[in-house]
Amino acid sequence: MIDTDFAVWEPIYERILEDFGFDRESDEEAALFLSRMLTEKNTAKLSELKAVISGKPVLVCGNAPKLRNDLSAINFSAFTVIAADGAAAVLMDMGIVPEVICTDLDGNSEADIEKEILACEQGSIVLIHAHGDNIYKLKKYVPRFKRFIATTQTQPFDKVYNFGGFSDGDRCVFVAKEFRAKSVRLAGFDFEDSGVNPIKKKKLKWAKELIGMLGI
Repeated sequence: MIDTDFAVWEPIYERILEDFGFDRESDEEAALFLSRMLTEKNTAKLSELKAVISGKPVLVCGNAPKLRNDLSAINFSAFTVIAADGAAAVLMDMGIVPEVICTDLDGNSEADIEKEILACEQGSIVLIHAHGDNIYKLKKYVPRFKRFIATTQTQPFDKVYNFGGFSDGDRCVFVAKEFRAKSVRLAGFDFEDSGVNPIKKKKLKWAKELIGMLGI
């Protein structure tokens, strides 16, 4: 997936919309809302994202219950760490500031979001994602992020990007691939988690399919 080639992603996106019964116009409205919050001061550059990912081994951290266990044997200094939403809070609790965070701000407790804001203050590049039902969270929390990159799952425009992916975890992998990571290792992913609700189960199914498309 390349941001400038939305035609590659759009058929997949349309399948996702149909499967979940989501509304494309709502996604577009959220993306427009987020774009209006961008300023020259709070917008991080893609070149910064490229610098921490390109040619480097990347560890993508999902927020499955087994994340801490998966991380116990990791040498963090060997990786650029990309955290999916709530995984950032787990990493921060371990004293690890992820280089990159992908978040839609709506899968976390307020305490977790506060840790994402802290990580941003400590140097994390945060990709904030707009979709149809998180405008309230965007309005509440985006002004508190010092610098971030805006993303959408629909048509990209201006400085609102679409690197592919649907949920936070698989979007992290698409970002790693888009910016040519040397390799991608997963931690804290459990595509067969039986302890989640039906919507989350469907999202995990899609995450598995999307990440599989990238050969991970």
